Amino acid sequence: MLIILLSISMSTLRVRPQRFVPKPVSDPLLSLFHTRSLSPHKHKPINWNTTHKSVQANPLLSLLETCKSMSQLKQIQSQMILTGLISDGFASSRLIAFCALSESRNLDYCNKILYNTQNPNVFSWNVVIRGYSESENPREAVVLYKKMLRNGGSRPDNYTYPLLLKVCANLTLNFTGREVLGHVMRLGLYSDMFVHNAVIHMLVSCRELHAARKVFDEGCVRDLVSWNSLINGYVRSGLACEALRIYQEMELKGFKPDEVTMIGVVSSCAQLEDLRLGRKFHRLIEENGLSLTVPLANSLMDMYMKCENLEAAQALFDNMSKKTIVSWTTMIVGYAKYGFLEIAHRLLYEIPEKNVVPWNAMIGGYVQAKHSKEALALFHEMQASNINPDEITMVGCLCACSQLGALDVGIWIHHYIEKQGLSINVAVGTALVDMYAKCGNITKALKVFWDMPGRNSFTWTAIICGLALNGHAHVAISYFAEMINTGLVPDEITFLGVLSACCHGGLVEDGRKYFSLMTSKFNICPELKHYSSMVDLLGRAGLLQEAEELIHSMPIKADAVVWGALFFACYIHKNVLIGERAASKLLELDPHDSGIYVLLAKMYRESHMWEEAEKAQTMMKERGVEKTPGCSSIEVNGAVHEFIVRDKSHPQSKQIYDCLVELTRQMELVGSISEVPAFWENSTLVLNFRQQV
Repeated sequence: MLIILLSISMSTLRVRPQRFVPKPVSDPLLSLFHTRSLSPHKHKPINWNTTHKSVQANPLLSLLETCKSMSQLKQIQSQMILTGLISDGFASSRLIAFCALSESRNLDYCNKILYNTQNPNVFSWNVVIRGYSESENPREAVVLYKKMLRNGGSRPDNYTYPLLLKVCANLTLNFTGREVLGHVMRLGLYSDMFVHNAVIHMLVSCRELHAARKVFDEGCVRDLVSWNSLINGYVRSGLACEALRIYQEMELKGFKPDEVTMIGVVSSCAQLEDLRLGRKFHRLIEENGLSLTVPLANSLMDMYMKCENLEAAQALFDNMSKKTIVSWTTMIVGYAKYGFLEIAHRLLYEIPEKNVVPWNAMIGGYVQAKHSKEALALFHEMQASNINPDEITMVGCLCACSQLGALDVGIWIHHYIEKQGLSINVAVGTALVDMYAKCGNITKALKVFWDMPGRNSFTWTAIICGLALNGHAHVAISYFAEMINTGLVPDEITFLGVLSACCHGGLVEDGRKYFSLMTSKFNICPELKHYSSMVDLLGRAGLLQEAEELIHSMPIKADAVVWGALFFACYIHKNVLIGERAASKLLELDPHDSGIYVLLAKMYRESHMWEEAEKAQTMMKERGVEKTPGCSSIEVNGAVHEFIVRDKSHPQSKQIYDCLVELTRQMELVGSISEVPAFWENSTLVLNFRQQV
């Protein structure tokens, strides 16, 4: 047997070793403990055995099987006490089963009966454990198991452990699961098929895939459920290729896939975005006559959406006789991901029974598409529709505020989170830190950061990037050092924040050091955005030749952002020679970017190269390139206002024009300017000043 499992500590849960094979119990109610599906149980009606001789001999037990409420049960219990039937192990176990598993179950009362029963049998313990495993507090099932061991009257059997292992799997109780597994091995139940499958399911749910595979390989029993548990475990861990290899091995062993198997392999294709393989499995489902269950249809739709085959996903969706929230949400997420926001929004309104999940998907879609105003508007609409938001909703809304720079709205959402009693978990706390930092309130961002009960690498990254954005370069670097000291591992975004801090602080040596650490210590391959930050850092410091050499040494082709950083640095330092080369590369990448021509002409003019400046402007006209109107936004009293060059759609546009014209005149009077400044002319707040002044 596995060494890793044999070394399990038994200090918390104790059981005396005993080798036996449990005898089957005649009551078919026990069959409820063995289910092929290892997903959390839904409530099922009790399948009473009405032909049992004890039932036929005792009318009270027949009454129990038709009982509809706890009030009726208590009356029957009173009669059982008066007649002495309560002392019969079979009769008392039926009473306990009703309290634990019926629709009107009462687990507290069930416990009282169990603890006052003299030597309750293993069936009684098992039904109460199952009742707790299906309750809102499944951890109590483990507590009850410990009491069962301390009681000593009944020993756990092969019906007890699948229930406990399932609880450990659902709650990801790694340590408890391994202790329970130690008991399974000591009691000799390891070869039971249901127990064996429950062990595999528990291990893969706890992300202990290596141990699960060893249990699978070394086990003496194996069925389709074993294969399905392993395949879906690898899929949930993001190891799609390994899941597909296990599927191929399963086929070679002669096992035929079922609907659960196909959910796993189709989900693998979705992770790999392999449309060809996904279609192959879809055909296999049809050829084998497998039932297109709702979960399987949802998996196929998700696969087609992730592989950009929206038509196939829509066809599956249209042909579904029963659509779940998952079905609707899959379509909304897919359409929103590829920019079809109107279709996604329409689907949201067509859902017959709405809950928070599809609303969150739509808000997330708007945020991803940078439609932040629409995301916040949808949140208010969600409130009006009496859909209670959750933590995911708040994260989406806070991200929208970050994009807009809407501090007042962000503060309101923070108060709303506290008022509604929503948990400021790591995700919400990180979103709050990011929002406050991007909206310029770094003091509040730091307070939220340190008030959080727990922080992960994303939280540290958010505060490091926020400090860098707000010009606190040295503080950002000190936070990076503290993050490393806590044992957290930075990712590529963390280093982007650190390099940004170095760039804003002019810390060239520090920038070189951290750029080198990415590969030498943390094995992170620099991406284009990291090279862009380094070029920007070197360029701002006037090290233009080193910046250009870095670009030429890159293992990946430089994009417009990288060349743009060099070009802007050349403009700042008036290096026309390197600037011309950078501009030439930029025009190769995007000859229709008006900003390149404008900045090139301006660089020539400031270097008194009038003829070259005229050529740049002529080239722009000949290629039919026009200035792209910019767009900016500002938040006033919680409302976000957007402005576009020469746009007069704002209801207060006349007052805005009058104010800017008056400012221009006052500046001219004091001799600050002789004409409208260039940065105003290109500003998104200015609406054709030359016509006004």
